[in-house]
Amino acid sequence: MKLSVRLLLGLCLAGASAHAQTSNIVNMPVTQRDYSKEGTNDYANLSNLTNGATHLLTRRTNTIGSPYADNRWLTAHVTLANKQALLPMLLKYDVLDRALLMRKAAPSQDSVELNDSKVASFVLDEPASALGPARQRRFRRFEEGPAARQRDYVEVLHEGRYALLKHYLKEIKREGFGGMYSNGAPTDEIEDASVYFLRSPEGTLTPVKLTLKALQTAAPALAEPLKAAAAAQKPRSEAGWGAVLDAADPAAK
Repeated sequence: MKLSVRLLLGLCLAGASAHAQTSNIVNMPVTQRDYSKEGTNDYANLSNLTNGATHLLTRRTNTIGSPYADNRWLTAHVTLANKQALLPMLLKYDVLDRALLMRKAAPSQDSVELNDSKVASFVLDEPASALGPARQRRFRRFEEGPAARQRDYVEVLHEGRYALLKHYLKEIKREGFGGMYSNGAPTDEIEDASVYFLRSPEGTLTPVKLTLKALQTAAPALAEPLKAAAAAQKPRSEAGWGAVLDAADPAAK
């Protein structure tokens, strides 16, 4: 009888211990890696730029519009602050959350948010389409911008003595109950609030519209070359105006 009681007591204690250990494992918070303590060479492996967690590309509840600079997964060439280039990857720039998202290799449909604290720039491969030939789109930090925005990315549409930059911005317009989703809830809309800037050789930033008059006003020294290039090329897109500036303000060789 005593042996049976001891055996039963031992089993109860073992079960309680196992339950406590299981509870500790389940409740243990996920530890995020501290990238500030990583050595430079550790970033040679792309996995060191991810936080190890899958990023769900879910649609925001009762929200219309896109948070991305481009909705497509485009091949990207990422360069780190130490000039090291990573292997090409499929990338999206989430402007609203100020995040870079990488798509995992097929057949996986998951995406991973990059820890971009070490990223300096990236180049997107734009495929040929009815809008124009294949080209590369370069993004870098908004170094000339206000302090609060210098970690944002800008697309460099032209760079010579002057630079034409597109600062991507997204805003959420709160509709309240004026606009309704099918479920009867109020609808919010993500709106594009991007701004174009022309940076002068002296470093001055001037917000501009992509028109001949606006660019001539921001860069008086280029007034005539801009007029001639615009007349010859008849630009109708961002890339077109970038090409006009390429002709009017060629990059130094």
